[in-house]
Amino acid sequence: LGLATAAKLYPALILGPLFLLCWRAGKWRAFGTALAGAAGAWLVVNGPVMIAAFEGWSKFYTFSEERGVDFGSFWLVLSQNSDQPLATETVNTLATLLMVLACALIAVLVLMAPRRPRLAQVAFLVVAAFILTNKVYSPQYVLWLIPLAALARPRWRDFLVWQSCEVLYYFGIWMYLAYTSSGDAQRGLPLEGYHLAICLHLAGTLYLCAVVVRDALLPERDVVRRDGDDDPSGGVLDGAPDRFVLGYAAHPPQHAAHFSRPVVRWGVGKTAGERLGAGGPATPGS
Repeated sequence: LGLATAAKLYPALILGPLFLLCWRAGKWRAFGTALAGAAGAWLVVNGPVMIAAFEGWSKFYTFSEERGVDFGSFWLVLSQNSDQPLATETVNTLATLLMVLACALIAVLVLMAPRRPRLAQVAFLVVAAFILTNKVYSPQYVLWLIPLAALARPRWRDFLVWQSCEVLYYFGIWMYLAYTSSGDAQRGLPLEGYHLAICLHLAGTLYLCAVVVRDALLPERDVVRRDGDDDPSGGVLDGAPDRFVLGYAAHPPQHAAHFSRPVVRWGVGKTAGERLGAGGPATPGS
């Protein structure tokens, strides 16, 4: 993660899902190791350049803060349809608040889901939230999500629905650029058509997010877990019992290990077996 973040900033977002899932599983030492390793690897690569040429090193961060609303974002649609577009500083603040709100909702999902969501599911949702709320969207950003989508929801139908929207946007952006650069000939896609392409891109990503959230809330719908697996790409999280859960779980976990170790619910120690025993929530199929 540290080396990936040194190449492009977004992999750092995956530390958030790791934190939430390790919190629920009580895997604090494992998370601390991952965090220290990522920070150390990032510093090894960035440290020498920061010391030798800080101004050049920091240009990416200052440019990202100062650049205005750009192609592909819903902020552009709002800006181009407004007589008084929002200032860049205001957009920065609002985009940050929206991202924080999205992450807060994802945290609630992770801590209250009937079964601990898989790492790929949460990572996909966090990176998708960043893409959806950002003031810029470049067509290559879809490459950030493709491997996470393949792990979070390995079903061709949903993948192709999402990718169809992305392909339409890919053609839309270049046809719009052709329109704006063709002068009086006006060849390409006009502004209204480009806005439609942006909305399709956003809708496709939101659709896949909704399907992943559904799988987290209804684990029996998760194709990865239908054969009894827990989280094959979760490392130490795979098969680990819960230690902290907010509220009652709607369904009992599928692994016996979940019933044998303490779980904290609203600060009160209880075993999963007690939470799901007599008088507790109904089990699947009951």
